[in-house]
Amino acid sequence: MSPLMIGLLIFAVTTLVLATGLPIAFGLGAVALGFMLIFDGWSSVHFIPETIFSGLNDFTLVSLPMFVIMGAAVACSRAGSDLYEALARWLYRVPGSLVVSNIGACALFSALTGSSPATCAAIGKMGIPEMRKRGYDADLATGAIAAGGTLGILIPPSVTMILYGIASETSIGRLFIAGILPGLLLVGLFMAWSIFLSWKRGTRLVDQDRVYSLREKLELMPRLLPFILVIIGVVYALYGGIATPSEAAGVGAMLCLLMVVVIYRMWRPADLWAILRDGLRESGMLLMIIGTSILFGYMMSSLQVTQAVAQTIADMQVNRWVVLAAINLLLLVAGCFLPPAAIILMTTPILMPVITAAGFDPIWFGVILTINMELGLITPPVGLNLFVINGITPDVSLPTILRGAFPFMLCMVIAIVILCVFPEIATWLPAKVMG
Repeated sequence: MSPLMIGLLIFAVTTLVLATGLPIAFGLGAVALGFMLIFDGWSSVHFIPETIFSGLNDFTLVSLPMFVIMGAAVACSRAGSDLYEALARWLYRVPGSLVVSNIGACALFSALTGSSPATCAAIGKMGIPEMRKRGYDADLATGAIAAGGTLGILIPPSVTMILYGIASETSIGRLFIAGILPGLLLVGLFMAWSIFLSWKRGTRLVDQDRVYSLREKLELMPRLLPFILVIIGVVYALYGGIATPSEAAGVGAMLCLLMVVVIYRMWRPADLWAILRDGLRESGMLLMIIGTSILFGYMMSSLQVTQAVAQTIADMQVNRWVVLAAINLLLLVAGCFLPPAAIILMTTPILMPVITAAGFDPIWFGVILTINMELGLITPPVGLNLFVINGITPDVSLPTILRGAFPFMLCMVIAIVILCVFPEIATWLPAKVMG
């Protein structure tokens, strides 16, 4: 068989294996081991422990569980509901104010947790019932939270960016900074659509005569400012050259744990155990996926699949933007079936030679890839955020949630087009800050 035929076979088998519901780490490992045995024989088994260990023997990976614990600490507290309530009080006069408040809360909470499902759950539990109670349609209320939750993997600190940085061997610090302006661009597009739709539908709030005093607007700030300051401190330490990503993540995790203990009185052993348990579970899952995906990448390379795909695309006599459009389509289809971590770790080794050969910036492409992963979180049949929202509001059907999320998907596509026309939106700030 030619390397390209082997690659198609690997893609089909991997999709089928992961579609069975088998954990991603075990699925990737099983596929890699099976193809290595079939094509390279039993002698290839000797390379498996060394390949996995060498992939995980990277000090940068220490930042991963630290950022996960940092997010778990915030997600287990009432920080999300306080953040939503504070923004709602400041923006209540804006058309579609509650939707705008929820999207803003999703953006800020994303910066605190770096997790899309956690953002959906934390903001959606309070935001969706409030929006529906005050006169907003169910599709707009649920769709806005589903889309706003996707910001968790773009706005730093982002676990997805860390995985891409490791897989592509690019600077995680630059990737974090590159996600800031595109993240704000998406927030602006989401808010603009929400305001337009609320105005078009003539949504009238049940309590439109409600007026918040300055004291009411400010009373929640003492609870929120420490968390915002922690994020600012981590970012400054990271980009100011004071600390490495791993050190900054460790300090951030410790400070977030202290904040939830001091501000939200979460000092009981059961509360702390819940935070550490969730952090350990997600970190272990991600590290296992990283280890087996490295083995998967080694298998693809040893069978010449990666090199054959890269060479085939490089030999195509087409414009580089056609190549990028094909890559975006591939990522969008993959995002409909696989979670972001699996897609990034599986496709990055194959796509990076193509991207660099076409003259695209790997940092810029990291942002494009991440927005594609965001699209995958709200597209069926495996749109994780859709199921999180459906779990929060079981009385709202999945088609209704999907109908509300669809315009926000178009906003993401528009953002990708804007970034292609103006790549400086992603590349200017990292160059300005880090040279």
